[in-house]
Amino acid sequence: MDKAQYLVETHLLEGRSVSELAAAHGVHRSWIYKLLARYKAGGYGALERRSRAPRSSPNRTPAETVEAILSLREQLSAEGHDCGAQTIAHHLAHRSEVVPSVSTIWRVLKREGLVSPQPQKRPRSSLIRFEAELPNEMWQADVTHWPLAGHGHAEILNMIDDHSRLFLASRAFPTVKAADVVDVFRMAIALHGAPASLLCDNGAVFTATPRGGKVLLQIELERLGIAAKNSRPYHPQTCGKVERLHQTLKRYLSRQAPARTLAGLQAQLDGFTGYYNSTRPHRALGGRTPLQAYGARIKARPGAAADPDTHFRVRHDKVDTAGTVTLRHDSKLHHIGLGRAHKGKPVKLLVADRDIRVLDLHTGELIRRLTLDPSRDYQRIGGG
Repeated sequence: MDKAQYLVETHLLEGRSVSELAAAHGVHRSWIYKLLARYKAGGYGALERRSRAPRSSPNRTPAETVEAILSLREQLSAEGHDCGAQTIAHHLAHRSEVVPSVSTIWRVLKREGLVSPQPQKRPRSSLIRFEAELPNEMWQADVTHWPLAGHGHAEILNMIDDHSRLFLASRAFPTVKAADVVDVFRMAIALHGAPASLLCDNGAVFTATPRGGKVLLQIELERLGIAAKNSRPYHPQTCGKVERLHQTLKRYLSRQAPARTLAGLQAQLDGFTGYYNSTRPHRALGGRTPLQAYGARIKARPGAAADPDTHFRVRHDKVDTAGTVTLRHDSKLHHIGLGRAHKGKPVKLLVADRDIRVLDLHTGELIRRLTLDPSRDYQRIGGG
């Protein structure tokens, strides 16, 4: 028995006054009088709780607008694109003259059970965000993996502008090599100009500094006067923008027909890059597209190219049965001929960029001195 029925029956059966019941149970007398009137008109059924919602609401979102919101949400989700309230509002603006606010769209999605609360996320106020002041002030690059249909996988090299989030390049390879990084980097420069700096992690295709050497990318950056930056080991947050881009890209790829070849995957990457740069609004850019943000300000430029310091190395090796030793230069392996007479001999290589001296490890005798020819794999005896 609920409270309404209790009050009515107490008044009718026991004869207790309305004033007494109101004071005893903390309710207003007018409510008890309303209950008595409803009981006389319709019996106990009329005492059931009634909705307080108005019969009509002139400010309620029209049904056709709700349908458009839900339809667009389903379409964007099926295509693997961002389908949040701000993105939906952006697309609706191109389809209709009357566009509901982002908060209204969010409430529609929440009412339909399409917004999942994520209490595990850190509050936005706790985040420390870094953003380059100008386009081309800093680019970020990183490699991620993606499976091919049937068997095998591809490695995808992505590059993004730190200020505008412009998707500079996305290329698929069986395995990304040092020369591939330089080729894609040069291609991005041809389209957008050279950046002032490039931020990467410590992957072997990006840097050899931890190993005491240099890879092709580092040499190219020195040549162009572009500052090379590397994240702290095991700290992917430093390259957070390109890491986040990996997630967005993979969400899109997961909704596409699985690519069986690198060419098929590359076609999907090209399609996504165009959509991401010119169509998709970016929340971190105030609803602008990356292309709009990239074109809104002047571009940073690299500094003056400095003469690279001489790169010194000391390497120990053993002459093989063919009378050669190997040396890697600019990420390419070269064979240096010493003659079969030195087969099996332990040697020491003293390297100053392309100037190389090969010494007998035990006696210190100079076996050969040469200037490396980068265009040749085999450095024949008598060739330098």
